[in-house]
Amino acid sequence: MILLAVRWYLRFGLSYRDLEELLAERGIEVDHVTLYRWVQRFTPLIAEAARPRRHAVGDRWFVDETYVKVNGSWRYVYRAVDQHGQVIDVLVAARRDTPAARRFFARALRTHQSPEEVTTDKAPALALAVEATVPEARHNTERYANNPVESDHARLKARLRPMRRLKRDRSAAVIIAGHASSRTSYTVTTSWAPTPGHISASPPPSTS
Repeated sequence: MILLAVRWYLRFGLSYRDLEELLAERGIEVDHVTLYRWVQRFTPLIAEAARPRRHAVGDRWFVDETYVKVNGSWRYVYRAVDQHGQVIDVLVAARRDTPAARRFFARALRTHQSPEEVTTDKAPALALAVEATVPEARHNTERYANNPVESDHARLKARLRPMRRLKRDRSAAVIIAGHASSRTSYTVTTSWAPTPGHISASPPPSTS
């Protein structure tokens, strides 16, 4: 039930109170604050469990940054999708600069093979990051070539809109990363169960 609730929240345009109401209609009484704690606690576990079930990442990456407001301050979200529309990785950064772009590429390359082609806009920070981290890849900056990832930003923004406001950087990072993995997590929520000791690092949040 916890896994299903977390997946619903990540995948669909629901607020915590919406989710609380949906569960109550099914005879499950859980406070919206507890739902928040569940999302923060279990989203990284679901994302990790979903990783082996993902399709192999393509060799063409479309990289761009968008922005979200966290507790009144702007944060920049670096995102990449492949030619099949699969989200490769995300990174929430306080600044839109070359170090942040390089951190994003370094993080993505830790778990995925180097792409043959990287498409970005003409932002200097992204160009320098591509040159430093994947110099062997073809760098495409043609006009409109980056539309796949720019269109995909809209899916993220649509998910964040019902939340109204993000209050913490960590919460924003968890939810944005969880949204990216939620497209492949259906099989995880229906078949995955944590092994003994898997979640024993801290006690589970109490329910209402």
